[in-house]
Amino acid sequence: MALGPHMRLARQADLAALFDLDAITQCQDSRREFITRAVACGQCWVATDAENAALLLGYGVLDNSFFGQDFIPLVVVRDSARRRGVGVAILRGFESRALGAKLFTSTNASNLPMQALLEKCGFIGSGQVENLDEGDPELVFVKIRA
Repeated sequence: MALGPHMRLARQADLAALFDLDAITQCQDSRREFITRAVACGQCWVATDAENAALLLGYGVLDNSFFGQDFIPLVVVRDSARRRGVGVAILRGFESRALGAKLFTSTNASNLPMQALLEKCGFIGSGQVENLDEGDPELVFVKIRA
């Protein structure tokens, strides 16, 4: 039976692999800068293959940028690793690391796979923000922690 992915704090040495994994970094300098800052601040976590720790399957960022609340601004899973529990592992890892009673995240209304992942992990709708991406509202979700 295959083991699930392992989570660890991202390191400076991971940056090139993170940029390769995330297609948006190829066209947005701001995304590369965001990831670089998150790694430097100890806010970026990577999911690695259980049998090959050098293989990054995905990553995410956990900070408190949402009105001082724990917030997941970004989760990225390698295309070839999707539907294999990597996203769940990242979200569960963040749940265990969050400090507050609420854990927030958001995604575009068009991002149905992420919405399904959030529902699977027990996140519920918490509102909507217009005018970030024209014609594609940002949906806010929260996980109420015990």
